Amino acid sequence: MRIKFFLLFLVFAVSLPSFSQKLPPKFQGHNLKFKINGLKDTVAYLAGYYGPKQYFKDTADVDSQGNLVFKGKDSLPGGIYSVVMPDKGTYFEFIINEQNFSMETDTGNFVKAMKVKGSVENDLFYKRLNYLEGKQKEINPFKAIAEDSTKSEEAKKPSRDKLSAIDKEIKEYTLKVVQENPSTFLAKVFKAMEEPEVPETPLLPNGAKDSLFPFRYYKDHFFDNVDFRDDRLLRTPVFHNKMEKYLSKLTVQHPDSISAAADFMAAKAKGNKEMFKYIVHYVTSTYEKSNIMGMDAVFVHMAQNYYMKGEAFWIDTAQLAKITERANKLAPLLVGKKVVNVTLQDTSCKKWYSLYDVKAKYTVLIFWDPNCGHCKKVIPKLKELFDKYSDRNFFDVFAVGTEFEDKDWSKFIVEHNLNWTNVSDNPEINKNYAKYIHLTNIESLNFRQTFDIYATPVTLLLNENKEIIAKKIDVEQIEELLERFQKKEDKK
Repeated sequence: MRIKFFLLFLVFAVSLPSFSQKLPPKFQGHNLKFKINGLKDTVAYLAGYYGPKQYFKDTADVDSQGNLVFKGKDSLPGGIYSVVMPDKGTYFEFIINEQNFSMETDTGNFVKAMKVKGSVENDLFYKRLNYLEGKQKEINPFKAIAEDSTKSEEAKKPSRDKLSAIDKEIKEYTLKVVQENPSTFLAKVFKAMEEPEVPETPLLPNGAKDSLFPFRYYKDHFFDNVDFRDDRLLRTPVFHNKMEKYLSKLTVQHPDSISAAADFMAAKAKGNKEMFKYIVHYVTSTYEKSNIMGMDAVFVHMAQNYYMKGEAFWIDTAQLAKITERANKLAPLLVGKKVVNVTLQDTSCKKWYSLYDVKAKYTVLIFWDPNCGHCKKVIPKLKELFDKYSDRNFFDVFAVGTEFEDKDWSKFIVEHNLNWTNVSDNPEINKNYAKYIHLTNIESLNFRQTFDIYATPVTLLLNENKEIIAKKIDVEQIEELLERFQKKEDKK
């Protein structure tokens, strides 16, 4: 039986009063004793949260009576931990604030059988879990009726009213726990999970209700009861999930908005190094790896404003150099930036062509390899789109081959009648670049580095000023954008 602390707490929202709390005193060492009836002569594991995931911390032998002990000379950081069964899939959770206590339970039902000694936190924790388990049994029959699509709204109303009444009872129970135990870490967790209660929507000068007020208020007060100075919250799923919701659900999915949201949270965490580190590292790594177009701008923002300004105290010189190099490489390739001019030779290795000489309103700049399996699918599709738009003042293609050897490249161009601008470099140019630099530029000769070409194809859609409109998109998406742009042109 797997008991999920976080999920059980999120079943119901609760409105709680504000209060101040002192951090718990430091303890020397930890001594956690457990007895699990139904388990014997095996091993169990201690696991702890960091963000949304649990990590193994220790192992203990289980004797023939089900006894096991996790003991150490250092205090365990406060948070939510688990005793994990030998199958590594079943576990029960508990709170670390006190460092010396004992718990006894049974494999048949961890929650119902739990007995706690020496821990106020866990006694309150399991009393509430038992309370919720009982309430869940009350909820189920009414919930089934309320969600029955075959019943009328009138028939569902009594069940919905009953659910609201039970919800109110649970809120009142939780409120009482917090009021009576304000100094516990459990109370702080409840506070962090609190959802803002939106007041009545005010009227605008014209007498209409301000439709955006509820969202604005909810977002503005979303972190009101989260203590950014207490890094114990990092060792629960609560803070991470709250942060993730703020970034993905309450923030406009635009790089500038996400960067501003990250700055807001980082500023609130300035008083706690671990919280600050967690927020900055999470946002930076998440958006560096994002496949969503334009979100690499968030990574660049974080790198330039935190790492490159010396605020990332947790990384060494080598890591900082890698992040700095990556940010500097991506910065000129962000959506909205004007790309550098590309000037290279055509298939004859005699004539030079420049990207900036393309006069179309919209240009696809594509880097491709004739031996790349994906390119072999993409290039013919792009050719169909190219042929669809006969007006080269509206749409054109500037294609750069990424391989030195031009035999396969030239063959593919001829076979598929790629009658757009085709350029590439070659061994001669790279070997004797000094002879050709007056015809081109360093960025063109190093285009693989300039445009961050580590896999092909790489596709950029540019406007007439050669600014990046879109990237990391397929031909179908390019076609949709061109159709949209064409409609605007037609209206003009």
